[in-house]
Amino acid sequence: MTYFADKQPLVADIFSRYPGSPQGRRSALMPLLREVQNAHGYVSEPQMTEIAALCGTTATEVRSVMSFYSTYHTVPTGKYHLQVCSTLMCSLAGSDELWDHLVETLDVQPGEVSPDGRFSVQKVECLGSCGTAPMMQIADEGYYENVTPSKCARILAALHADAPPTPDNLVPVTVNAEGRQTLANGEMVGASIGGLSPLTGGTA
Repeated sequence: MTYFADKQPLVADIFSRYPGSPQGRRSALMPLLREVQNAHGYVSEPQMTEIAALCGTTATEVRSVMSFYSTYHTVPTGKYHLQVCSTLMCSLAGSDELWDHLVETLDVQPGEVSPDGRFSVQKVECLGSCGTAPMMQIADEGYYENVTPSKCARILAALHADAPPTPDNLVPVTVNAEGRQTLANGEMVGASIGGLSPLTGGTA
């Protein structure tokens, strides 16, 4: 039986959010993907084909949409899917070293799941927390920021005990009117937009 075969009310609800045109049906692709991934942790080839048929498109297009977003997975993930931001700001702040520490400590590579089923790892594009680099996200639950080697060790120890520590920031990250992030402990990070000055003077 296919995934959505016994979920027709859910499918109808998702499609009701979009116009009844062919383009509108294709707009339902992402929430359908999210529904499958929330249930299984990834979207298999047969499920891509099923979603393509529902949306009136091809499995190739479904896969191309998935490949654009790091939030979708085509292979199984661990109970704790560790995502390390690899863009410039985090890299300069030490994300490459954080990544090396994770894969060496956990003995797992992208696309793999640790033997105990707990861990999988992934490099992702900017997660929008440049002021608190290097940072890591666990599944879709929250951000762990300013991750030093000792902090990483504490996080991994807690995950091994199946007691995930509270994220520094839940997703989506809270940004106040001054443009600053608020961590879970109430600490303010980042620069205030009130401190910005216009660039003046100089000639071309």
